[in-house]
Amino acid sequence: MFLSIFDMFKVGIGPSSSHTMGPMVAAGRFLDQLRASPFEFAGLRASLHGSLAFTGIGHATDRATVLGLAGFLPETYDGAKADAAMATIIASKSVSPDGLGTLSFDPKTDLNFDFGPNLPGHANGMILMATDAQGDVILQTTFYSIGGGFVMTEAELDAGKDTDEGAPVPFPFKSAAEMLEMAKIASKSVAEMKRANEISRGCSESLRSGTARIWQVMNDCIDRGLVRDGILPGGLNVRRRAKGIYDALLAERGMNLNAPHTINDWMSTYAMAVNEENAAGGQVVTAPTNGAAGVVPATIRYYLDHVSGASESKVEEFLLTAAAIGGLVKFNASISGAEAGCQAEVGSAAAMAAAGLCAVLGGTPEQVENAAEIALEHHLGMTCDPVKGLVQVPCIERNGLGAIKAVSAASLALRGDGQHLVPLDACIETMRQTGVDMSEKYKETSLGGLAVNIPNC
Repeated sequence: MFLSIFDMFKVGIGPSSSHTMGPMVAAGRFLDQLRASPFEFAGLRASLHGSLAFTGIGHATDRATVLGLAGFLPETYDGAKADAAMATIIASKSVSPDGLGTLSFDPKTDLNFDFGPNLPGHANGMILMATDAQGDVILQTTFYSIGGGFVMTEAELDAGKDTDEGAPVPFPFKSAAEMLEMAKIASKSVAEMKRANEISRGCSESLRSGTARIWQVMNDCIDRGLVRDGILPGGLNVRRRAKGIYDALLAERGMNLNAPHTINDWMSTYAMAVNEENAAGGQVVTAPTNGAAGVVPATIRYYLDHVSGASESKVEEFLLTAAAIGGLVKFNASISGAEAGCQAEVGSAAAMAAAGLCAVLGGTPEQVENAAEIALEHHLGMTCDPVKGLVQVPCIERNGLGAIKAVSAASLALRGDGQHLVPLDACIETMRQTGVDMSEKYKETSLGGLAVNIPNC
């Protein structure tokens, strides 16, 4: 099993990797199908199902789908151009993607929210259709946005989870147990094995430059969030808080007012800065999702700014280790809130961050695996119940607490020798089973939990 670090960490836009980025990517793939088809097309239609329907407005799924059908992609997204394109599409009731001419598409009538049962493959389903001049559907594809910006067609999903057909990698671990065994035999760290796998599919320079860009985008997102205030969009009137907390923390420096627990406020404000940017539709990195995008960057920033002897040269090691753990979670369970609740998003992110921090602080592979297990274990059962379908409450604060748990998990693991009762594999399987058993009300549908218990929401 090989899942690249650049699959786990993707540059994209907020507010959701599965509900915003995924539908945009799916629409782009559908346009490619049209370009390769011998048919002549006159119009487009789209139908959103399951969680994409229930929380689609709050997650900007409708906007992402429309823009995707117009040719926009997350990695090259330009907000100003998107706003202009939306105005044109609404006025003309058409889209004009490259190579396909002008296709009729009225967002009010050709984009349908289906609130019936989920499509069979996944809670995040969508059907994209192309019509002829008479309005008859002549090409149709079902897509599933399976979390973290990953998209699969119905056929791909039916083919099984492991669809990697590339050349074999040096360390093809599919479980934490295999990862530890390979590390022991090869006398390598988790990051060294992950690096060898990445280089076998690319080159060391592309890995170096790619990971540097990932961290640059993450860090820039923190910095933007720390200086912006105001009200987040969506109607909940949620105030940005990261800037205020950050300004207060800076003012308290040197005044002998800092209690030891203040370090938690630093971690929280870094994470909240990212997720406030995400909620505003800004540029973020899936880590492994948008809803959990603040945990890993906040933990790295904590390491660099607050840990004595920290070095930015170790950020690549952090990210490689985190990606290895994230890959295990995705392959053996889920990173999708619509599939398994927030345990699959912030829980997975905390496990990744804990493993990465443990690694750069000198942890052994056994301690790294232990750190990931501790962090994930103490997110088990966490629901995904966004108020009004927005990635704001409880999501923004939850990332701060996820970062705090990640640091605590890494610290606890480093205090031990790597031997522990609950293996990471067992914890991941428990998360998967819990997700299967969890009521649909608590899996990113906004039909239960906080989403229905906040007055006037």
